Amino acid sequence: MFKRLFLIFIFGIFVSFCSAQQVRPSKSSEIYRELKTLKHLPKVLYLAAHPDDENTGLLSWLINEQNVETGYLSLTRGDGGQNLLGTEQGAALGLIRTHELLEARKLDGAQQFFTRAIDFGFSKNTDDTFKQWDADSITADVVWVIRKFRPDVIICRFPPTAAAGHGQHAASAVVAEKAFKLAGDKNAFPNQLKYVNVWQPKRLVWNTFRFGAVNTTAENQLKANVGQYDAQLGMGYGELAGLSRSLHKSQGAGTQSVAGLRTEYFVPVLGDVAKTSLFERIPMNWSEKGINDLDELIDITLLSFDYNHPDKSLHGLLMLRKKIAELPDPNLRRDKLAAIDHIILSCTGFMGEVVTSQSEAIAGNSYNFRLNVIARSATPVILEQVNWINQTDNLNRRVSGDSLLTIERKIQIPVGAGLTEPYWLEKSAKNAATFSVSNDTLIGLAENESALNVTLALKIGIERFTIKLPLSFKKLDPVKGDVVEQLRIVPALDLSFAEPVYFAKEKEGLTVTLRLKANQFFNYGSVTFKIGNTPIKTFTGINLQDNTVTIKDFLIPAEDLSKIKTSQNKLEAVFSAEKNNFNSGQVLIQYPHLPSLQYFVPAATWLLKGDVKVLAKKVGYIQGAGDLIPEFLRQAGLQVDVLTEADILNPAKLATYDAVITGVRVINTEKRIKNWQPALKNYVENGGTVVMQYNTTQDMALQDFGIYPFSISGKRVTEENAAVKFLIPNHKLLNYPNKITAADFNGWVQERGAYFPDKWDDKYEALFEMNDTGEEPLKGSTLYAKYGKGNFIYSPLAFFRQLPAGNVGAARLFFNFISAGK
Repeated sequence: MFKRLFLIFIFGIFVSFCSAQQVRPSKSSEIYRELKTLKHLPKVLYLAAHPDDENTGLLSWLINEQNVETGYLSLTRGDGGQNLLGTEQGAALGLIRTHELLEARKLDGAQQFFTRAIDFGFSKNTDDTFKQWDADSITADVVWVIRKFRPDVIICRFPPTAAAGHGQHAASAVVAEKAFKLAGDKNAFPNQLKYVNVWQPKRLVWNTFRFGAVNTTAENQLKANVGQYDAQLGMGYGELAGLSRSLHKSQGAGTQSVAGLRTEYFVPVLGDVAKTSLFERIPMNWSEKGINDLDELIDITLLSFDYNHPDKSLHGLLMLRKKIAELPDPNLRRDKLAAIDHIILSCTGFMGEVVTSQSEAIAGNSYNFRLNVIARSATPVILEQVNWINQTDNLNRRVSGDSLLTIERKIQIPVGAGLTEPYWLEKSAKNAATFSVSNDTLIGLAENESALNVTLALKIGIERFTIKLPLSFKKLDPVKGDVVEQLRIVPALDLSFAEPVYFAKEKEGLTVTLRLKANQFFNYGSVTFKIGNTPIKTFTGINLQDNTVTIKDFLIPAEDLSKIKTSQNKLEAVFSAEKNNFNSGQVLIQYPHLPSLQYFVPAATWLLKGDVKVLAKKVGYIQGAGDLIPEFLRQAGLQVDVLTEADILNPAKLATYDAVITGVRVINTEKRIKNWQPALKNYVENGGTVVMQYNTTQDMALQDFGIYPFSISGKRVTEENAAVKFLIPNHKLLNYPNKITAADFNGWVQERGAYFPDKWDDKYEALFEMNDTGEEPLKGSTLYAKYGKGNFIYSPLAFFRQLPAGNVGAARLFFNFISAGK
C-alpha cells in the first residue's frame, strides 16, 4: 500500500488554497462561524456504509452549534442502490451519489471521505458482506482516514448486529471497531506511516436510533439536545438537515425540514467512556491546552468582528496567523493554518478564476484562457506572480479596491495530462466489491484534486500566500446564469457502441452501430471488432472531421460471426489511426442538481448468440423509475413503444400489443397508475399479457395492483448465485418458446431479486423457490395468473440488472414472459 510519493504542502509563510472551480470568499456569517471553529480543537468522524446513511441533523449541530470540524466517512459510494432519476447503475450511479453527498456537505459544512469498498447491493448480515468485502483492506482505508483526519471522537451510525438492518450497515460498525484499535498502533499498516503519524481517537460511540418499529435508544444513554434555531442560518439544525438529506435525489430521499429540539442518544463502544458530553475530557479550546494567548486573540477578533466590513479584522488575523505558525504540533499547525488562511482570504473579499469558453480539451493542445481576480479590502492585496503552467509572469499588481483584474493567456495543456475521470474509476476494479486505486494516497478523498492549476502568489500585509486556481470552463446558461465547471480533458477520439446488447442470428450478418466522437481530424482510420484477443472483422478507410460525432453502422458478415462459438460474448471495438489506438468511450452524466460528470469505459457491448427465441413482436412499455429494458428489447428485434396515458386508456390501442411491461418501481413513481389499473386489467381479460417488474413498499400509489390480490414484502434473495428450484417444471412459461433450465440462472449479477410477494391469492401460480444461505425458501420471485383470455405475471427478479449485463438465461426467461400470449 502507498506506493507513490505523497504531495506534502509545507505551511509556514506560504499556504496553498485549492477549491472547486473558483476561489470565492465566504459570507460574513460563515467567516464568523469559521473563527469560532478556529477556537475549538476537537474533531468528529461520523462513519456509516452508504451515501444518505449519515445523521445530517447531528452533523449540522456538531458543525454549526458546537463549531467542531466534522467529517462523514461513507465506506461506499452507493453503487449498488436504485436510481429514481435515470437508467444509471453501478459505477455511474456511485458517481452520481458521490456528488449528491458533496452537494449535501456544502449545506451542512462537513468534510466527506470514502473507502475503496463497492456497494454490491443489499446484504443480510456481516458474514454475507465480508464474503465480498476484504475486511483487511477496508479496515486499512478507515485507519488511513483516521490517521489523516485525526478525529477525537468517532460516531457509528449502526451497531455490528442485526439491528443495523443491512449487512453492510453492520459491517461498517465492525470495521470501525477494528480501525479504532489499530489507528494508534505503529505495527498496523506501517506503510502509511511514510505519510502520516499514528493517531488514537479518544472514544468510539454508537449513535442509537428509532427507525420505524426499531428503537435502540434509552434514557440511560448519553444524550445531546440538537435542532436549535440558528439566527445566522435562519433555521434550526433539523431544518438544515432536511435540506441536506433531500439532495440525495437519485434515491428519492426527500426529507422534511423539521423545526425544534430533539434528543440524540449515544452508547459507548470503545475508548474513554463519556457520561455528560461527547467531548468530555477532550480539550475544547486553546486555553485548555495551555495556549491562552490564542484564545484571547480569537475572542478579541470575534468581539470586534464587523459583518459589513470583515476586512477590518485583517490586522488581528495576520497577527493570529503568526502565532499559529509557531505551534510545535505539526498536524495542529497545518490544520489551523489552512483554516485561518481561508478566513484571511475571505476577509479580503478575494475571488479568482481561470476560465475558457469550451468544456473539453485535449492534452498537448493550446486554448485561450482568462484569469479574473478581484479583492475588496482596504488592506492591500498584491498579485506578485502568476504561474500559467508553462510560463511565469512577475506582476506586482494591486488587486484591491473592488476592481476586476483580467489577464488573457493561451495555455498549452501538458502532453502528459491524464483524462478527467474519478480516480477510483481509472482502473478496472479488483473485483465486484473493491475499487482499484493506482495512487494509494488518494484513498479516502471524495474526488480528485485538480491536476491543472494556474498558481497565484499573493501578498497580504507582510504575509505571502499561494493560491491554486483550476483550469475551468465557464458559460452563460439562459436559465442558471453563470455556470463554472471543471475543464474536462478528453482523448482525441472516443468511441462507444450505440446499444449495450446485440443479438446475432445463425447464418445472418449483424449490423452494429458505433458512435465516434472525433476531437481532431482523422484520415484513413480503421475499426477492428474483436472478442477477447481474437479479431472478428476490420473496416478501413474511415475519415473523421474535427469536432464531430459520427454515427456509423458496420455490417459484420455471417462468416465472421461463425468464428464465435459461445452464447454470451463481450464484443470490443478499436479505432486505429496515425499509429494511435483508441478503445474507450466517454460516459457523460448531466443532471440539474450536479456538475457535469465524466469517466471512460471500454468500447464494448454484449453479443448474444445461440438459442434465444422470442415470439412477441410489439410491446408497450410503461415507464417507472428508469431502466434499459426497452433498448434491450429493441435490439432483439421487437417494436417497443413507451405508452402515454392516452395510449393506456385506449382499449383499441392496447389491444395491438403482444405484451405490456411496467418499468421498475412504477407503483412508487407513477401516481397515475391507480387510474390506469382498470384499463390494464381489461387488457389482460381480453387476451393481453402484462409483465410487472418489482415495486417497493415505500410510497405506493395503490396497494391492490395485481389481477388478483397479493402483497409485497421486504423479502429478497441477495445471493446472485442462490440455487433456484423449479416448482412447476412443465409450466408454459418455463418451456415456451425457450426451455428454461438451472443453467439459465448462472452468471446473474448483484442479486436474484427484491421485495418478493409474501402473500397471494390461490389463483396465482408460483414458479420458483429460492433463498439465501441459512434462510427459509421464498416462493414469491415470480407469480403467474390466467385472467380471462390473458396472462398476468409479477416478477421482482432483477431483470433490470441482468438484461443490460447481457445475461442470456435472464433474456430467455424474460422472452418467455412477454411471449405468454403466443
